[in-house]
Amino acid sequence: MKAIIVGCGRVGLQVARLLSNEGHQVTVIDYDPAALARLGPDFKGKIVRGVGFDREALLEAGIRQADAFAATSSSDNANIVAARIARHIFHVPRVVARLYDPRRAEIYQRLGLTTISSTTWVAERIRELLTHADLDSVMTFGRGEVSIINVEVTHQLVGRQVKQITVPGEVTVIAVTRKSQAIIPTLGTEFRLGDEIHLAVLASAMDRLEELLG
Repeated sequence: MKAIIVGCGRVGLQVARLLSNEGHQVTVIDYDPAALARLGPDFKGKIVRGVGFDREALLEAGIRQADAFAATSSSDNANIVAARIARHIFHVPRVVARLYDPRRAEIYQRLGLTTISSTTWVAERIRELLTHADLDSVMTFGRGEVSIINVEVTHQLVGRQVKQITVPGEVTVIAVTRKSQAIIPTLGTEFRLGDEIHLAVLASAMDRLEELLG
């Protein structure tokens, strides 16, 4: 995959390193040479000094061939402008823009842009940890409306079936890991001691899940 990362702050730096380490072709755009220098001599990707919504900088970064584009600078406005150019002018298939102001997220989603608000995500994650400490949330979707939860089967759950902790539209068992092997269960699958249950849960249904799990 050919990916372009705009902004080499903490988030952009981390994303660039992760993608590069996975073997993807990564180009990072930033106007600050000191920020780009943080990538280090071991960075295998390409570096472009410039503004993330400047046409020349984008062309130098290879945006015409890009499969993915992430705008992660410290400016919401710059991220949205860069993301819109990538999506609507150069037709990059996967475009994500980081936002600091979660109030803007819904507006930009109407424009067809995928946005990530760290403020919203962190706030929702803290709320989960404070109010549902026994439930291990490993991933969230949207603005935290849906979470993936892992639950270890204890004696209390042994012998119960998937259908007993399923609530259509609210709680769904998506997989069960048993002896290091994952399976997609049926509604009649019974839980065994040591199983790990993986569920998709609405944020509004967390209390209900706790009741179902006992």
